[in-house]
Parts: sequence; structure tokens; C-alpha cells
Amino acid sequence: MSTSTTVKSPSTAAKLRRTAWYQQPRFTRLGALIALALVLTLMVGEQGNTRDLFYSVRTSLTGVNLWICLGGALVIWLVREFGSRQVSGAVGGIKSVHNLGPWKRAQEAFRTQPRVKWTVMIALLLAALFIPGQLTGYWQTVLIDQIATYALLAIGLNVVIGWAGLLDLGFVAFFAVGAYSAAFWTGSLPVEPPIVLNNFLIIPVAVVTCLIAGVLLGAPTLRLRGDYLAIVTLGFHEIVYLVAKNAEGVTGGPAGARQVPKFSAFGYEWGLEKMPYWYLLVTLIVVLIIVFARLEHSRVGRAWTAIREDEVAAAANGVDTVRFKLMAFAIGASTSGVAGVVYASKVGYFNPENFIILNSILVLSYVIFGGMGSIPGVLLGAAILVWLPEVLRDFVDPADRYMYLGALLVVMMIYRPQGVWPSRRRQRELKLTQEGIGDADAMTEPAGGAVR
Repeated sequence: MSTSTTVKSPSTAAKLRRTAWYQQPRFTRLGALIALALVLTLMVGEQGNTRDLFYSVRTSLTGVNLWICLGGALVIWLVREFGSRQVSGAVGGIKSVHNLGPWKRAQEAFRTQPRVKWTVMIALLLAALFIPGQLTGYWQTVLIDQIATYALLAIGLNVVIGWAGLLDLGFVAFFAVGAYSAAFWTGSLPVEPPIVLNNFLIIPVAVVTCLIAGVLLGAPTLRLRGDYLAIVTLGFHEIVYLVAKNAEGVTGGPAGARQVPKFSAFGYEWGLEKMPYWYLLVTLIVVLIIVFARLEHSRVGRAWTAIREDEVAAAANGVDTVRFKLMAFAIGASTSGVAGVVYASKVGYFNPENFIILNSILVLSYVIFGGMGSIPGVLLGAAILVWLPEVLRDFVDPADRYMYLGALLVVMMIYRPQGVWPSRRRQRELKLTQEGIGDADAMTEPAGGAVR
């Protein structure tokens, strides 16, 4: 008995495997950039009116802004796809440093050569201490009230989302807890404290308060991940925000906290001068960088990495996931509390509107833009994305500034999802994801683990 089989010709098999030109990654990225240009054109174009429903669309898509946005998208695509030098010369899975671009070579030298690393760090510290004193008063205010404060917040959020893989959308709630702690213990709220403390003594009190708040948030959410955890943290933020807004007899309500005292030590009180607060923030950031750098490579940091990559596998190998996730929430929250105390003392007055959900989203974008899991990355991300809207203030309408910021984030996610300065571990995870071997993190898995 004979059987006959039909074998497809090589040309037929090749046609089945062939990918259409518009399905190639290069052209899908072009389509995404064109769509981004169109959306940005509509968002920054003329406002609509009730007499003509299509007035905004018609005027925006026929004006010069359309061609500027499309031209910018095309330039970005051409430079990125055809102008960048391809990395080659991989030996044993490791790219040769000589074949990398200047930015890659600088990163590799910073990570692998201690002498280069310490030289760069000392140079940056000296620059951070002496250059801000030469800036104008406006840029000193931006540097202290926004860049340095958000850098502290980004360092704390990096512990939660970058190392432990826990998506937190309500991180600024801990910032509010720290600020209101400073107002309470200095007697700036309607409720009188049992004892009035110096602002330096309030910092450890705020750390403990935020540690407790982090545990209270983390304990009910231990079995949640991804979108579910994000919703819970978002709800926690709204609870803190609404309590601060409505409990007028405790928090001052919409009027907020007034006349929070300045820092003082050894008879010297920090008045309206900005630079003492800058030096304090730089000191706090340096201390946190040293502590967290040690923590990242400790047993706790390795446990966080295991939880982020696969929580079920980590638990199966003996990692106490409950304890380490609570530690991530608590440590990240305490960092935010420190920033809240310094901010409250610096501005002297704040109300619940200083802690809206937009600020949480901005801190999250700073961490992602800079590089999740990378301390230099989150500092760089916070500095760039806080600095950019302030630069645009003289050229772009205030209502449109964050639209350009969003466009920059979209371009970044298309071409460099790992961030400006990513951690090597994060780069490896994204590479495995692109090859279909694993997830980029553990945040997308269901509560019971990945379904095999």
C-alpha cells in the first residue's frame, strides 16, 4: 500500500514565511510616529467651538503645524533607522566595547571601571555643589522645589517598581504624608501636637510614619499585581488626598498648612535663602544613593529581583515574598516622606492640590524614562523631564507643555523602552522578551503566577 504526500515547493513556503513590507518593524515604527504627529497636531492646534464641530480638525490639519509635526516625526525615523551605527562584533554573546557608540562606551566604562566611576561621581558632586550658586533665582527655585524633590521621589519609587516590580500609581500620597507630618509636628495645623519638634528631628518621625503607611498599603495588596495593584494604589492616593481636603479640623482642608517653620540648627535658621536647602537635598540624595546601591546588591535586593522576574518561582525557592514586598513598599514610602518634610519646610505653605494624582504619574514617567532599576537613570530621567517643561514655558502655551512631554515619552518607548540609562538586568529582561523567552517583568502575570 502506497501513500502520497503533497510537498509544497520552496517558493510557496518562502511566500508563506515572507513578511509584507508594511509589517516590518521599521515601517510599523514609522506608522506609530506618523500617528503620534497627527495626534500632537490636533492637541496643540486651535480649540473647537460649538458653532462648528469640525473647526479644530479642519484648521489643525490644514495649517503649518501639521507639516512641522510630520517633518519632525520623519526626521526622527530617518535618523534612528538609518543614521545610527549598528552594533556588531559580538563575541560570546557580549558586545565589544570598541564597537559601541560613545554613549554606550561611557556607560560601560562607568559600570566596569572603578576609577572612571569614582572620577565621574566626584565631578558630578562638585558640579552639583558649585554650579547652582551661579544660576538665576528662578532656576534655583526650579532646581530645589522640583528637580531635587522629584529626584528623591524617583529614587523611592525605583525601589517599588524598578526593583520589586510593584506598580504603584499613588506614590505621591506618601509625599503628602511626609509634608503633613512636618506641618503637624511644627504646630502648623489646627491640631496641636503633643510636643513641637525641630524639622531635623521630624525627618526620622516622618520616615517611621511613612513606613507604617507603606505597610498599611502593602498588607492588603500582597496578592495583587499589575492593573489590580495599580488600581489599589490609585485608591490609596485618593483616600489620602480626600482626607487632607475634607478633614478641615485636622489638616486645614483646602486652606492647607500655613507658616511651616524653616529648618534650624545650632542657632542658625534657614530663611529665604535657597542654597541651604539645595545642599541639604544633595546630602540626602547622596546618602540614599549610597544606602540603596548597597541594598540593591544585598540579599534583600536579590530577593526583590527574584520577585519582579517571577514571584511564583521566587516563593518556590524559599523567598519570603510577603516580607520582601512589604519592605519594598515601606522603604520606598519612607524616602518619599523625607522629601515631603524638606518640601514643606522650603515652601512654607501647601494644600492638598500640591499632591494630585498627576504628580504620581509624573514620578512614574521619570522612573520609566530614565531606566527602571537604575539609580543614575532615574536621577537623569527626573532631571530631564522636569527641566524640559520649564524650558518650553517661553515658547509653548502652558496647557500644551505636557503634550510635548508625552510625545517625547512615546518616542522613547518606541525606540528605547529600557530608558536613557537602564540597568543591565533590565536590558537583559527586555532582550529576552523580544526573543519570546520571558516577560519584561512580573507585573503582567496574574495573582496566581504565569499560566503555562
